[in-house]
Amino acid sequence: MNQKLERIERTLEEARKLVGKGDRVQASEKLYKVAESCIKLLAELNETPEYEKARKEGGWWTKLLDRAAKTLAEIYGYGVSKSWTKAYELHVKGFHEEALELEDVVNSFEEIESLLRLVRLVLNKKGPKNA
Repeated sequence: MNQKLERIERTLEEARKLVGKGDRVQASEKLYKVAESCIKLLAELNETPEYEKARKEGGWWTKLLDRAAKTLAEIYGYGVSKSWTKAYELHVKGFHEEALELEDVVNSFEEIESLLRLVRLVLNKKGPKNA
């Protein structure tokens, strides 16, 4: 699990560097990837039905990620859904449509980082044997 967390943190740092270079499109996608990875990891840690389905079918898709975010929101609170919604906006409007301004992307960091803080908290509670 520590390797997964480290990868997520590296992706977040890549997003920061891209913002620093003014690359709002790629920064949007990196932030989305951070959130996507957080949802997947939290689903795995909680052994949600969505995680089990993704494992059995060999992968995730958007609708399954949406369902996982809803399930996780039931466990951890509304903030998970809110962060996932922001991440999806970054993916669609920021990356695919290139419709977000750099300021919009910068203002999205806090929402995405809240998911990463939750992952750290959950991993710390699980302890070193599971981490």
